[in-house]
Amino acid sequence: MKINNPLSSFFLILFFSILFDLCIANDVMLHNVVNFGAKPNGKIDSSNAFLTAWDLACGSTKPSTIYVPRGNFLVKQVHFRGKCNNSEIIFRIDGTLVAPFDYNVIGNEKNWIFFQGVDGVSIVGGSLDGQGSGLWTCKASEKNCPSGATTLGFSNSNNVAITGLTSLNSQMFHIVINGCKNVKLQDVKVYAPGKSPNTDGIHVQLSSDISILDSIISTGDDCVSIGPGTSNLWIQNIACGPGHGISIGSLGKDFEEAGVRNVTVRSVIFKDTQNGVRIKTWGRPSTGFVNNVLFQHVTMIDVENPIVIDQNYCPNNKNCPGQVSGVKVSDVTYQDIHGSSATRVAMKFDCSKRNPCRGIKLEDVNITYKNEPAAQASCANVAGTTTGIIQPTSCL
Repeated sequence: MKINNPLSSFFLILFFSILFDLCIANDVMLHNVVNFGAKPNGKIDSSNAFLTAWDLACGSTKPSTIYVPRGNFLVKQVHFRGKCNNSEIIFRIDGTLVAPFDYNVIGNEKNWIFFQGVDGVSIVGGSLDGQGSGLWTCKASEKNCPSGATTLGFSNSNNVAITGLTSLNSQMFHIVINGCKNVKLQDVKVYAPGKSPNTDGIHVQLSSDISILDSIISTGDDCVSIGPGTSNLWIQNIACGPGHGISIGSLGKDFEEAGVRNVTVRSVIFKDTQNGVRIKTWGRPSTGFVNNVLFQHVTMIDVENPIVIDQNYCPNNKNCPGQVSGVKVSDVTYQDIHGSSATRVAMKFDCSKRNPCRGIKLEDVNITYKNEPAAQASCANVAGTTTGIIQPTSCL
């Protein structure tokens, strides 16, 4: 067929383009949770609707999308299990998943929304509201309270993407990545009050090839906590505060413990946090280690402990008094760290007597105290080098 009219050619191309898009769309299974009984009023339990949609998506050999439209969807504890028949399942969320107001309903579960043994799952958009304030109040009153549930957990899973998700008021940790490989979190927002207990923003452990990018984390504990067995972790463009900073640890709780290696934290702003960049280990024997860590291009704004290595962590003085940390800390670089400390000691290296910190590098560190160059550094059992401007004066 010969076509001489340019306009006709345009419409013909457009027709085939639309036809192609429709064909592609037909290869993706779409499961709207409302079609399975989910109610967007925040009052009726929609858990079974989500599980039904998951079973269909997981059982399909075609890529599948589980769609959550606008509205509030009450969901109790849900467990999404693999192994699935396809490796491309997308949760596209326009609405909000809401935990039960009564914290006892999920308070004794380890996780509220939990993925286990999945491959190729993506979560795009939406909000998760853990409604944790009631449990926090209970804990503050020292009553017999449940420990609380992590809002979103991934375990033994690969090739996971979490993009544009907001987590609100988790009972405990907001997001936990455990035993996973190749996970990307981007444009994630985490919000909880500064006094909410144990509400870590993102926790990573026993996992490799993880990236946390372009995110805002305001919470009552670590913005990001890095546990044993973490390797090849990249954290970049994070706003942290309030919270306890970005922490490697605590490590060394168990004697037989995997180490942490190849961690990069760059372009992070800490504001009004308890800590900035921290490494924390229990003061007792352990086979664990920390090596090849880079903290780079970091801004501190009124941070209580901007730079800290604490190898004498011993909460409540139980199971560790009189012992020393076996965790070996080495090859840690602090490069272009600047800003202000809320306390006079802006830099503290309190390392193990038996296993001193080695290869600590300070490069262009400039932290002031009360807008004056009066900040101090404290060192114990640490060896390293300095380059460029170092303020407070190095004690290495």
